[in-house]
Amino acid sequence: MIKSPDLQRFDSRSCMYALRYGRSHIHGVGVFALECIPRGKKVIEYTGERLTTAQATRRYRRILSDGNRPNCLLRLNHRWILDGARHGSGAERINHSCDPNLRPKNTNGHMWFLSKRRIHIGEELTLDYRYGADLPSVRCRCGTCNCRGTINLKR
Repeated sequence: MIKSPDLQRFDSRSCMYALRYGRSHIHGVGVFALECIPRGKKVIEYTGERLTTAQATRRYRRILSDGNRPNCLLRLNHRWILDGARHGSGAERINHSCDPNLRPKNTNGHMWFLSKRRIHIGEELTLDYRYGADLPSVRCRCGTCNCRGTINLKR
């Protein structure tokens, strides 16, 4: 079976279902399901370069000053942060929603995104980024009925 170029971008060791990149109404490019995904299943692992908190803080400051590079930093635990922009599985392209269909789960030092409900073919995969209320406010574009207005959690 010949795979399309979109499928080849996802690391098969990290991705449990057929996914594709596509244009997103939320923000630029998103990740979409090419098959139905049942509730409670591992969908994709968030991978990337492992950084200490100090390394991630320095990189985050560079990201803010650069403006062109997307922020793909995800906290794995109290010690490690993953930078999906380097050696990412494709999960770093999953957009934020205040009513997401995925949830994160740390399993033995690996961050997996699990389906919160059944995900239909063609549906965009989304997560609640849950930025801290102490961080600069980032406007949300998810368009859901219960949108907070920002990616940040409310105080």
